[in-house]
Amino acid sequence: MLRRLLIAFGLVEIVMPEPIIEICERIGLRNPAATQRRPLALTGARLEGLLIVWLLVRGREGSILVTAGLGLAGLALVLVPRPIITLSQHFVYVNTDDLEVRPWMEPAARLLGVLYLTVTLLSRSTGKGTTSDETHAESDQSSPRLRLRSK
Repeated sequence: MLRRLLIAFGLVEIVMPEPIIEICERIGLRNPAATQRRPLALTGARLEGLLIVWLLVRGREGSILVTAGLGLAGLALVLVPRPIITLSQHFVYVNTDDLEVRPWMEPAARLLGVLYLTVTLLSRSTGKGTTSDETHAESDQSSPRLRLRSK
């Protein structure tokens, strides 16, 4: 269920990145109306959504490099959010010196890091659960006792 929820979030971010960015600005900035976004800000948000969806849908077939990159970004956000916040603001906004960051920006960035780490962990599993019939069939084939009885 968490996988589906994160995929839905990623799809929304791909299709409508502007409302997601605006929500993040209201959460993290005292003066969200003062922001001057760079032209590629929406593209960056779409790429983030695409990465999330791609990793969760492809699972183990996804790129190890992309998974590792997202995992490292998540770990960095969890451990040292301030430099990552500053760096990301320079990518997204023209007027970073005018922005007033709220005190809970760092905990919010850490939560984003946890989201990235969750996506990387979920992408390692296939997301395809086995049914009880498949589990029984596999255990029947692997159990020597059951093979003797069936002969």
